[in-house]
Amino acid sequence: MAPQRRTGPRGPEGGGTAAGPERGGRRHCSAKKSRARQDWPWRWLKAAFLVSLVVAGGFLSWSCLRNEDGVTEVLARRGDSLRDTFIEVPCSEDYDSHKRFEGCTPRKCGRGVTDAVITREEAERIRRIAERGLSLGGSDGGASILDLHSGALSLGKHFVNLYRYFGDKIQDIFTEEDFALYRDVRQRIQQRIAQAFGISAASLYLTKPTFFSRINSTGAKTTHDEYWHPHVDKVTYGSFDYTSLLYLSDYTEDFGGGRFVFMDAGSNKTIEPRAGRVSFFTSGSENLHRVEKVQWGTRYAVTISFTCNPDHGIGDPVLK
Repeated sequence: MAPQRRTGPRGPEGGGTAAGPERGGRRHCSAKKSRARQDWPWRWLKAAFLVSLVVAGGFLSWSCLRNEDGVTEVLARRGDSLRDTFIEVPCSEDYDSHKRFEGCTPRKCGRGVTDAVITREEAERIRRIAERGLSLGGSDGGASILDLHSGALSLGKHFVNLYRYFGDKIQDIFTEEDFALYRDVRQRIQQRIAQAFGISAASLYLTKPTFFSRINSTGAKTTHDEYWHPHVDKVTYGSFDYTSLLYLSDYTEDFGGGRFVFMDAGSNKTIEPRAGRVSFFTSGSENLHRVEKVQWGTRYAVTISFTCNPDHGIGDPVLK
């Protein structure tokens, strides 16, 4: 339910065999690698992951107490085709410690699921964007990240800026049409969130991190790969007010495990991913959640996050 130093890898696994970056990565000398480590700009990414782990540790024991009876309710099955499902829940106090923006900061909290915003064909096209980008790298562990906004790409045990690292080769990976589709999908999800929570779409700003994730059953090699811990987005990333996920692959068909789980008192509420399905929710602790470990196959998704604070807003990615 999401990315320092820059390194010059010998392959997408930080020294293993290569798929995408093998063509250009091996031409980088060790001296360039050393310089790249010194100018890596994304220390916030590492800090966010570490904060996430600390938060997760505190919630692990709490969540066990909350769900010790093991009751699980499925909110959205893979075989369902949901027009709109929305469940309102009481807001937490998490938003009180941040600047409030009237008409945007959550006063109505909840979670929703819809299969009517993004088509399966569009999801397949978006997935191909993720596959092409992630073919340039990949984590040594089971969770890989591609952030088209900042350029963050998992590579081995670290991250690189794909725009700097691969330079003009990016023009061969992505097209203007790819980025236009990405922008259109983001806008439709933003409008759906605004409609569900009774706010203006114009009051929402895209915020970081917004990223593709690719998860498989490979064991974790670093803390970045430990995606399964319970967490609260507003606590992990203070700018988050509304979180959404667009699923790009199908539960039980493309992968096993990997369901999205809301951890409520007395029971878990799960969402089974389906290509084109969008889940969205207010980002406070009223929506404590986790992702089950992927047991087999590969799970693709996009996390698209929104803030009410324009100071934390980011622009749509552009082809550089």
